[in-house]
Amino acid sequence: MSGNRRKAFLVSAVLVGGALLMTACQDTDKASDTGASQGSSSASGDAATPSGSSAAGSGKGSGKDSGAAGKGSGATGGTEDGAGSGADTGNGKREPVGQICGANDISWNTRSETQAGGYILISAKAKPGITCVLPAALPTVAFGSDGTEAGPAEQAVGEQITLSDNTTAYAGVNPKSTNSDGGKELDSIIVAVGDDDPEPVSLKVGTITVDKPVVTNWHTSATDAVPFN
Repeated sequence: MSGNRRKAFLVSAVLVGGALLMTACQDTDKASDTGASQGSSSASGDAATPSGSSAAGSGKGSGKDSGAAGKGSGATGGTEDGAGSGADTGNGKREPVGQICGANDISWNTRSETQAGGYILISAKAKPGITCVLPAALPTVAFGSDGTEAGPAEQAVGEQITLSDNTTAYAGVNPKSTNSDGGKELDSIIVAVGDDDPEPVSLKVGTITVDKPVVTNWHTSATDAVPFN
């Protein structure tokens, strides 16, 4: 074996030996620490048994008190929430609000009417198993790719309507409120429950001429949803 190789081998041996020695020392120290720790824990456990029982009893009592306090504050919060909740119905009163309807919660239908120069009657009924609220606001009705939106056909804001299996809401759309010959021809309208509705629907209505369209509020009677000029 050459001198260089021998030196390298000796250095490696020293390093490995040192590592093994350190490991053995650490294991010995760990064993000593573990034994001392177990002895200390055992002594502490024996000495703490009576006070431990007392602490358990004390904990039980304080848990009951906390539970009672929690119940009390919960009841108070419920009263405050109930008093402050609701939606403005437009006449200075507030009514409780359930789940707000989205367009996908509703079964939609349209039909053409001849009254008041002709208009489109939209009917909205909750799908089976759904109960939701149409807010006291104008329906969102838009036309064409440019998003022409219908303005209000009524001066006052309507009331919120709760849709269920037995309740249908109606809104009337006059697509052309002007007397001019202008306008664009379309065959569908886009309807949503408010501007924030994430899933508006497109409804076929036949060919219509659109120029400054208007729409009524939601009504529970179809005869109240006529968009008179």
